[in-house]
Amino acid sequence: MIRFLTPKKRGEINMTEGNILVHIITFAIPLFIGNIFQQMYNMVDAWVVGNYVSNEAFAAVGTTAPIINMLIGIFMGLSTGAGIIISQYYGARNDEKVSEAVHTSLVLTFILAIVFTVAGYLLAPVMVDFMKTPANVAVESVTYLRIYFLGIIGLMFYNMGAGILRAVGDSQKPFYFIVICAVINTVLDLVFVLVFDMGVDGVAYATIISQFVCAVLVILTLLKTKSSIKIYFSKMKLELDMLKKIVLMGFPLALQMGITSFSNVFVQSYINCFGDNVMSGYTAYGKIDQFVLAPMNALSLATSTFVGQNIGRGLVDRAKRGIHSAFYACLLTMFVIAIPILLFAEQMVGFFNGKPEVIEYGALFLRILTPFYIPYSVQMILAAGLKGAGDTTATMLIMIFSFVVFRQIYLYVMANYISNTVINILLGYPLGWVVACIITVIYYKMRGLVNKKKVTNSLS
Repeated sequence: MIRFLTPKKRGEINMTEGNILVHIITFAIPLFIGNIFQQMYNMVDAWVVGNYVSNEAFAAVGTTAPIINMLIGIFMGLSTGAGIIISQYYGARNDEKVSEAVHTSLVLTFILAIVFTVAGYLLAPVMVDFMKTPANVAVESVTYLRIYFLGIIGLMFYNMGAGILRAVGDSQKPFYFIVICAVINTVLDLVFVLVFDMGVDGVAYATIISQFVCAVLVILTLLKTKSSIKIYFSKMKLELDMLKKIVLMGFPLALQMGITSFSNVFVQSYINCFGDNVMSGYTAYGKIDQFVLAPMNALSLATSTFVGQNIGRGLVDRAKRGIHSAFYACLLTMFVIAIPILLFAEQMVGFFNGKPEVIEYGALFLRILTPFYIPYSVQMILAAGLKGAGDTTATMLIMIFSFVVFRQIYLYVMANYISNTVINILLGYPLGWVVACIITVIYYKMRGLVNKKKVTNSLS
């Protein structure tokens, strides 16, 4: 067995002992700041394009998000499943299984990277056309997508590697890497667009180069560490039993994220029907939305890791207390964030695109949707706790029903039979959050956090 070093020596955190809230906040803060810097990729892309290229280019970059998220969401589900498995084995002090899971996950990443590169490149024009993207936006959308997916391997290896580090409580190194890469992305954006006048192409190339740097940094870290997550090229193979565990844990999440993102492609198609200004306003809202969700995402990842480690040690009550602590921290954070958004919506949208019509729509979207972040944060924390405990199937079914089935029925009925206005269409998003929140709370109250027999079997 590999000896476990102290957290101070390698940045890992044993969350099965000590103050619960301190562990969660300590783990979440680097994640939160890292999320902010990671969003700088998209923010800088949008700012440069919106201010120095054209309104059509701004809309083109924004409208590609659902397509990117659809394919990446599938992989992220599998990588999340791998992280849950690793965190549970880490909590159980099973170094051999931790190492096996790490190497299997990385080989799986390499295989999927090839598949997604080919699929993303070939499907780009089909998906852009499927979203009813206006002709003056479609060409640049396809260009951006194809360049992005040619470099998707960097993003995938970074996300898997960072997930491995976070699974053992190390949220600091992924944070450092994302800060470095955000700076690189910003510099390359400005150079490619302002100096070389490369337009959308330059923004895409800046993004994939930055992501590749992230991947190299995280892989080097895993190569040099002395802990159980250290990677050896001689061990790079698919262990079938471990692959089965990862797929069984991650497949529901992959299906959930993939289908939900595909559903968002439909939503984007509804938005695109209202023209360039609405598309650009929605794009600006989307960029701000990612910043708003950063603390929620950080706390949800912290919750999953905390629950995973404690469930691995059989500390179910402590895992539940961790969920409660994260829940209240998330609610307080979202209340604080909502105030400046409601007050300064126009200024925030104007940062990305100064066109008056775009500012009007973007600010309207922000003010309508912001109050609904509260139920969404409740759902995210509870779902994160369930995922950390290994219950990924229930969270998948809840999300698919709320974000896909309910949302698509609502959009179809609203667009075809009631009132096809941009506001009514937009409300499909927050109403899906509310439905997911209600069902998740009911499920958590009725079932509890974990089936002890199921967890024991998953770690055997």
